[in-house]
Parts: sequence; structure tokens; C-alpha cells
Amino acid sequence: MKFLLLVFMIATFGLSNPLQEAINLAKDGDTLWLNDGIYSGNVVVDKAITIIGKGQNVVIKGDKTSSVIKVTSKNVKLINLNIEGSGISQMTLDAGISCLNGNNLLVEKNRIKDVLFGVELSQCNGSIIRDNNITSKEGFDIPQRGDAIRAWYSHENLIEKNYVYNSRDIVAWFSSSNTIRGNYGHGNRYAIHTMYSSNNLIEENKFSYGAVGMYFMFSTKSLVKNNTIIGSSGAFGVGIALKDVSDFDIKDNILLYNARGFYLDRSPLNPGALNSFENNQILHNIVGVQLHATQERSIFLNNDFIGNMDTAINDTPGSKIDQIYWEGNYFDEYEGYDLDRNGIGDVSYVNFVYADRLWQYYPTLRFFYGSSIISGLNFLAKLAPFSEPIKLLEDKSPKMKPNKEKTSV
Repeated sequence: MKFLLLVFMIATFGLSNPLQEAINLAKDGDTLWLNDGIYSGNVVVDKAITIIGKGQNVVIKGDKTSSVIKVTSKNVKLINLNIEGSGISQMTLDAGISCLNGNNLLVEKNRIKDVLFGVELSQCNGSIIRDNNITSKEGFDIPQRGDAIRAWYSHENLIEKNYVYNSRDIVAWFSSSNTIRGNYGHGNRYAIHTMYSSNNLIEENKFSYGAVGMYFMFSTKSLVKNNTIIGSSGAFGVGIALKDVSDFDIKDNILLYNARGFYLDRSPLNPGALNSFENNQILHNIVGVQLHATQERSIFLNNDFIGNMDTAINDTPGSKIDQIYWEGNYFDEYEGYDLDRNGIGDVSYVNFVYADRLWQYYPTLRFFYGSSIISGLNFLAKLAPFSEPIKLLEDKSPKMKPNKEKTSV
């Protein structure tokens, strides 16, 4: 393998873009080692080379008109670089690193800022995006920012251990068999957002204080486990949301201090499909589980519901809430007993909806939720129901103690 040492002083030779010239001179398999300094961006990498920053102050700076680095070859590696100064066009997806048909791309240990999109993958498969620090442009409202990492028609990629903040989403659209693992996000919109994707693994991520932790739409057959979502708030604050999603396994997650823990919007979608929620901790949310337009079957097994203002609500008259199966969950409001001391309540936990179903169906009445008026109506309804209460859920085997004793966030 041939190694090229590209020193910043090469600019003294009058080359218009020394970095692009070095890329043009390189051959497949070469490595460009960059000394500390500022290099002009808007470069195109069209061969299988490696670009490595020797120190921590190697800056590749774009002129804010397009992507800083465009990759059009397979087997490219970009390591230990500071990348900044992309354009602001959503139409052309201006990014720090933009990859088109560049399979097996490695993007590792880079610091990417002042860019619209961070890393943009279009039809790039088998790539690794790992251990990068990514943020978007300052001064833009979050919906106008690009995604920290965007995968479009890109499969079998590993997105791992990245720190993304004040950007829009980590997105996988029309992208399957990807692993999104161990990422940390803060102040984003939807920390992870998948659409029309399947067989993805999303695990061990931690996201805090965005609008939505994870939003899965029109997707199937994915595993979501061991993630922590904290403080999702705002108009649609939710830890994990599923819209028209089927055959998902969601387990061992912690949902803490969110407006909603889970939000199920017509999920599962496909007849005969099943979504499973197991061993999750739904803690101190305003609503633990919100059901919307439920038609197909989901199961909740061995989850802990602690400190939520409402364990569950249904906001859609006509929802088939009897399709939701509950077993072995812990509810901190359970008032049953355990005479045989087997750890399981001897009577079912049943959640009835009384007068407060009004605010579930008519959101404008939520202004009065928790007021003496609604509390009084609920109290009177339980003593002498003036309408038939709705059984929202029943767990015939409720746990007397939480399934998980300790929570670490």
C-alpha cells in the first residue's frame, strides 16, 4: 500500500485545492495523512482511499455551497477529521459527508459541525458510522436542520457510538437490516426515525430532551431493546412511537419523564401481526401508554409502570382495546393482595376509565385535567357511575413488586 503525506504547506505551491489535488493523484488503496491545518472542502472522493487526520486539528472546511466531502467510491475511510461548512440546501442534501453508491464506507472519530446534514448515505450499503460527534447549523429551527445521520435506500450499515445533538434525526428510510447501537443524542427532534424499513436492530442508545425519542413508521420486523429515553416533551412528546408498524419486539427499554411513554397509532397495522412490549420500565411519564385507532393485537409482558399520571389512555372511540393483552406487569397503583405469596396478585389489576374519558376524546378539556372539577366527577362516578365505565385494560397476573428492582440512567 502506498502512503502519501499531505502537509498543509503544500498550499504554497499555488494549487487551488491541495486536498482535491492529492485525492486526484492517489490510487486505490492509498492513505492520505493530513497534518494539522485548514484544508479546503467541497472535495470529491472517487476512489478507494483512506484520509486520516494525524492530530486533532485537521479541519476540512467547505465554502457553504454544497457538501464538504462527497464520496462516490466504495471502500473509502474518513478518520479523525474536523468537517464543517456545508451549504444549507435541503433539496441537494448538503452535508458534512455525502455518500452516493459508496458501499463499505467508514466514517470514524470525526467531529462534524456547521453542516445541514451530518452524514448522508444514499444507496450506500455495508458502511460503518462510528464514534463521531455531530451537530447541525446554529440558528436554524430544529425542523429546518438536516439529519445528523441519514440513511436512504441503504442497508446493512452499522451506526454506532455517535454523539448527536441539536440536529434533527437519525433517519433510516427505505433502509433495512441496519444496526443503530450505543448512540447518545440530546436536543434533537426524533432521535431515531425509521420509515418503510424492516429487520433493523436499535439497541443501547440513550436520548434525552428531544421531541420524540424514537418514531417508527410503516416499518416491520425490528428489534428495539435496552434503550433509554428521557424527557421527550412538547406538542408530541413521546418516548417511543409506532405508526402503522407491525411485528416489532420492544423490550428492556427505560422511558422516563416523557409526555407519553409509548404511543401506538394503528399498530400493528397488518392483520395477524403482533407487536410485543416486554420488560420495559415506563417511569414518571404523564401517560404510560397512549392507544390510537387500535385494531390488531399487541402484548405487554412483565413491564413496570411506576409514577405515571395515567397508566394508559385510549383517545379513539371505537378502538379495539380488547386486542391488547396484558400479563405479569407491575402497576404501582395496584391495590390487590397476594395471600399465597407467589409474587403475583390474587385479583386482576383493572383500569377503568370514568369521567376523565372526556379529556381523552376531547383534547381541549385537558386544560382541566387534575382540577377539582374532574377529580370530583371521577370520585362521584366511582361511587355511583352515571355512565358505564370503560375497561381500558386488565392484567390477570399483576406483579406485587417491580420486575426490575433498580433503574440506572
